[in-house]
Amino acid sequence: MIITKDLAQKWFTVFAEKVIQDKEQLSEYDRIIGDGDHGMNMARGAQQLLSSWQESVPPHLADVFKHAAMKWISGVGGASGPLYGTAFLEMAKAIGTKEELQHDELINVIKAGFDGIKKRGKSDIGQKTMLDVWAPAIESLEEKQLTTEILETTLTKVTELKATKGRASFLGERSINEVDPGAASSKLFFEALLEAGDLNDD
Repeated sequence: MIITKDLAQKWFTVFAEKVIQDKEQLSEYDRIIGDGDHGMNMARGAQQLLSSWQESVPPHLADVFKHAAMKWISGVGGASGPLYGTAFLEMAKAIGTKEELQHDELINVIKAGFDGIKKRGKSDIGQKTMLDVWAPAIESLEEKQLTTEILETTLTKVTELKATKGRASFLGERSINEVDPGAASSKLFFEALLEAGDLNDD
């Protein structure tokens, strides 16, 4: 599996479409555990990204990620905009001047995004955040075993955690068995990657 500029753009397009389609459900998760605007905010950034691609196509692979980062940072707001925006920017930096990514290179790029989220959010695995989807997704990618079923199972496990970071942490024990909206949208991000191409092929 080789990630080219066109495939990366397809990845982000599918992600944006999924976010827009699921915006009400994502906001409902956030209504219970946060501010109630995660889905609508994410959909705004997604729509801006899709619209911008009608006007100009990013010239290089890293530009796809930079472009998405700018739309998320400027259009999404809340906690999600800076977190996703930082992830996409760090991924762009990790790509550098490469115009295609082999499987191992893709994993390193996604790890850079993970590290960006961790640093920006001052969070870690086990705190019921989007990191709790990113980490197992990276592990499954390393083993070439990432599937939609694994992503579903991962989100279920995250749902069972008690939130100890962000607004959801104020709920304490009541956050257990509630879906974290950032984890849910991160699941869509990796589902979109699966749909963009067969990642388990070399």
